[in-house]
Amino acid sequence: MLKIKIKKGENINSALKRLKRKFKDVGVLKELRKRKQFDKPSAVKRKAKLKAIKTKEYLDKLEN
Repeated sequence: MLKIKIKKGENINSALKRLKRKFKDVGVLKELRKRKQFDKPSAVKRKAKLKAIKTKEYLDKLEN
């Protein structure tokens, strides 16, 4: 659970902004979306491999 201590005299909007930034940095939403549905390990590996191939092709294209 994320906790944000509000400093004395601090605006509630700035505290909310700090909470949202911390929430994003920790990756809570990303993890929740990932756990929302089950992906087979082979599908995850295949997706990572395709992403690596596309990235390599893109970098090779930039070099030439």
